[in-house]
Amino acid sequence: MDRKVLEHDLRELLDQARISDYCPNGLQLEGRPRIRRLLTGVTASKALIDLAVELDADAVLVHHGLMWKGDPQVITGFRKERLQAALAHNLNVFAYHLPLDIHPELGNNVQLGKMLGWPSDRAVGEKGLIRIGTLDTPQRLGDLVAKVAAVLGHRVQVEGADDPARMVGTVAWCTGGAPGYVEAAALGGADLYLTGELSEPAVHVARECNVSLLGAGHHATERCGVQALGEWIALRHGIEVIFRDLFVAV
Repeated sequence: MDRKVLEHDLRELLDQARISDYCPNGLQLEGRPRIRRLLTGVTASKALIDLAVELDADAVLVHHGLMWKGDPQVITGFRKERLQAALAHNLNVFAYHLPLDIHPELGNNVQLGKMLGWPSDRAVGEKGLIRIGTLDTPQRLGDLVAKVAAVLGHRVQVEGADDPARMVGTVAWCTGGAPGYVEAAALGGADLYLTGELSEPAVHVARECNVSLLGAGHHATERCGVQALGEWIALRHGIEVIFRDLFVAV
């Protein structure tokens, strides 16, 4: 398929122009004009780019791209290695950060809720990044933590209100590195707030707001959106889409 067609469809689907972000969303690196095989993954790491070359892919699509605001304006070290490998293979690199987090069907937050079987009743907080839902039946914190760990295949850190016997009725979550939203989750009525990474300030807020704060892994919580988007592309455009999870335990 034509690269420009895919770029246009993804721009419209993810409404990227509407969302303020701290990285460029969309086509970050222009490569071959036609795409027949697409590799998806969480991060545009050198390992993922090398895998794309090995698989003879024409493009990669990721959540964490090559470029971020505040990056150095010189291309050295690992940045040079990534770009050199992609340019040598004439590889297209697509990246979608916040637009992929908040998409109401394919986004990381909605998809993670589906994986965990949590109701996604509403979105709150900055840019609607936090999802909140009320469980059909309150559950023990220990049982919820065990399920999250089993579904994601990742150890879950629990802070704040951490009694395993505590009953949880309302859950909130935001994938990736979003510990600072714990206060907004508490104000939204959540008993539990799950994100990928924790921070020292967020732990104190969780304790003082009596919220169970779960850190389930940045990478582990953000694998689902790019997979869902890849499946959408394969169905819509009929090209080969391959997902590879180059898992990192953070």
